[in-house]
Formats: sequence, C-alpha cells, structure tokens
Amino acid sequence: MADRRHRPARVAMPERPPRERSADFGEVNLGYDLAQAVTEASRCIACRRPPCVDGCPVGLDIPAVVGLLRLGDLEGAAAVVGMDNALPAVCGRVCPQEHQCEGACVLGRKHQPVAIGAIERFVGDWALAHEAPRPTVEPSGRRVAVVGSGPAGLACAGDLARSGHAVTVFEALHTPGGVLVYGIPEFRLPKRIVSDEIERLASLGVDIVTDAVIGAAESVEDLLDTFDAVFLGLGAGLPRFLGIAGEDLVGVYSANEFLTRVNLM
Repeated sequence: MADRRHRPARVAMPERPPRERSADFGEVNLGYDLAQAVTEASRCIACRRPPCVDGCPVGLDIPAVVGLLRLGDLEGAAAVVGMDNALPAVCGRVCPQEHQCEGACVLGRKHQPVAIGAIERFVGDWALAHEAPRPTVEPSGRRVAVVGSGPAGLACAGDLARSGHAVTVFEALHTPGGVLVYGIPEFRLPKRIVSDEIERLASLGVDIVTDAVIGAAESVEDLLDTFDAVFLGLGAGLPRFLGIAGEDLVGVYSANEFLTRVNLM
C-alpha cells in the first residue's frame, strides 16, 4: 500500500497561453496526454469504500476507471465509463466535479483531490477517437420518442438504444444538443465534442429530428399513436428575471437569450 502521508502533486491541466486564447473563443483547457493521465490516476489511494462514487450523480465506478487507466488499459476504462455515462467527453469538461466526485475524494482532506474530471475527459476523448466494438443487441420491437436533445434526452436515447429499442429524438431548434450547444460557450465546451457525441449516438441507430416543436405541430398524445413511450427532456429554457426596473428595455438580454444568440445565431 502506498504511503498516504506523502502524495505527488496534482497534475495541472494544460492550458493555452492567455495572450493566445484572448484573441478567440477556442477551448482554454487542452486536456491531459496519456502520460499525464496515468500519472494523475496513480495519485488515487484506492479507498476501500470510495466516497467519490457516491458523489457522482450517475454513480460512475471511478476506482475501476482510474485503476484501468493506471494500467494503461484505455479500452477497458472507456468501457467502464460508457456503462454509466453516455456523454463522458462532455461531463469531463462541464460537470462541477469540485463539488461532486472530487469534492468527496478522501485525498482532498489533506492534499489536492484526484482530478477525476480531467481523467474522465481524457477517457471520453479517447473513446470518441477510437471506435469501440458495439455489442449486438436484439431489437425489442419497441419504439420510443425522446422530446429534447439536451443532456437528459441524449443520455436517455443512448440507454434505450443500447437496450434494443428504436429511438427518435425530437429537437425544437435547428441544432441538436440543447443547453450543451446553446448554453455553454465554445471556450468551455467545443461544439465538435457535442457533435461527435451525437454522431456516436446516431451510430447506435438513434434518429434525430430537428425543427420539431412538440406541442405545436404534434402533441404528446399524437406521438403515443406511433410510439410505445415518450420521454420528456424539455430542459429549463426560460430565464428567471429579477423584477427590477429596466430589465425589459431593448438591448437588455437574459443570460439564456444572450448565450443562445452567441452560440446559434
């Protein structure tokens, strides 16, 4: 067992130089390379009862991922991540790990916690770049409509497709991705990452229909005439205003509208 009193320093996430990134909206963080990811994974003290798993909203088997990465088994690490997380390359970038898995890391009590988010990002990016063999799934004969192509809708669609169901995702806007596309700036989450994750879902047989405002042209009841079930992942698209003077003036935008205009228009 490694000496828990003395741990190597956390591997810092490489970043683009400030002068360079100030001139564009390209991603700030560059991500780990293999050596950095393995080094950071080696900082884990392999808790017998890992609280980081409880801190993860999807219950990702973090010790297994970290352990496989430490051994250099990237395919195995990607397979474990894919069992619980449909969007690892996205979550590795935008999840508030400091309050969730990393916030629960035992190592963080006396040292810096393991950079679980950066490790997940590395494994997620590797999985996108290396097409993993997909298990053969017997079609269930069931059809499911997913309304909304944000993270909830995409995760649901992925799980359903892996279970053998035929899935169609309906998106009101002209670009799928929901808040991942219109609500998060490019420098934090590149659109290509979201696009790659969506293409991976499409390869599972998921159909995505854009410019489809369910509730206008079609209702949920209409969908149930064709589909066996409907999942509503509508998101929280409306802002909450402060109720102060001037907030309704021309040129004053809510954060939602501002980000949507910047990202999609």
